[in-house]
Amino acid sequence: MQGFNMGRYVPPDLEGTTSANKVHKKHALGQRASKLASHGILTVRFEMPFPVWCTSCPRPTIIAQGVRFNAEKKKVGAYYTSPIWSFRFRHAACGGTIEMRTDPKNTAYVVVEGAAKRDTGEDRGPREGDEALAIMTDQEREALRKNAFASLEKTIEDRERLKAATERIDGLLDAQAKSWDDPYAQNQKLRRAFRAGRREREREAERAEALKDRMSLGIDLVPATEHDAQRAALVDFGPGEDGQAAERALARPLFQTAGNGDGTSGSKDRAPLPRGGKDAARRKSDFVAAIMNNTRSAKDPFLQGKDGVKAARIQGVKRKRTDDEEKNASEKDTRSASALVEYDSD
Repeated sequence: MQGFNMGRYVPPDLEGTTSANKVHKKHALGQRASKLASHGILTVRFEMPFPVWCTSCPRPTIIAQGVRFNAEKKKVGAYYTSPIWSFRFRHAACGGTIEMRTDPKNTAYVVVEGAAKRDTGEDRGPREGDEALAIMTDQEREALRKNAFASLEKTIEDRERLKAATERIDGLLDAQAKSWDDPYAQNQKLRRAFRAGRREREREAERAEALKDRMSLGIDLVPATEHDAQRAALVDFGPGEDGQAAERALARPLFQTAGNGDGTSGSKDRAPLPRGGKDAARRKSDFVAAIMNNTRSAKDPFLQGKDGVKAARIQGVKRKRTDDEEKNASEKDTRSASALVEYDSD
């Protein structure tokens, strides 16, 4: 049910046949359209498109661009089929009326009454007679003549270029119209070409997805090319090594000085030794290398799981016993318990 005194009441006998605005003889825009039916005037919000001087003010006053007014909008004519609108508003500073109209021919606004457009010099072009008033020298006149001929030659070249471009465009349009004279045949040709490589593209996409899942790649793979295959064939990883060579490589120290493995300097920095001294030095270097290998095997965390390598004990850190150690510990506890003397309670 509609409320009373709200301007929307429609009598029951007229409900569904007309609107509340027509019944109460009101417009949907309210007070803004009070003069629309009688004078064709609609009140709108108008914004100044450019700065103007108010001619009604006692002192020269400028109205800046972007200032807004409540203006009366009215159609005063037409330029062909484009209407010419008039905007009349009042300047609050002096109470004078200013009228502005649209100019569809020049796509601009013009001041008709009450103000004058501010002259900034932007709209002022070259005036007639400026060239005649200027006094030119002989060199300037000669340069002007040459420039005139150059501009004429440039105009002729532009016309020839435009003619050639027009012929080229017409030829392209004719070729396109001839090739697309039968759209069904062109569509068949395109679909046939697409169908030829569809299976290969699907297989390539499946291989790429399988590789991404296997390698856990989060990037999109592009199809492989012949150049990629050639570069991959040039990569050589060298001969493989057996298990003993890998063990020896792991047993070697990570860092060693230049020269021999025992940390001594090169042969250039030491004096030659006799034959007996050479044998002793070799035995000494072998002994030092064996000690270093054993120490590395016991201390290196990467070799803890190897057979025959005993894990190093760290102070303050408990480690889990192995099966053999658990068995030995249980046997020791059994022997200790059997060694106790039991006395009869009687």
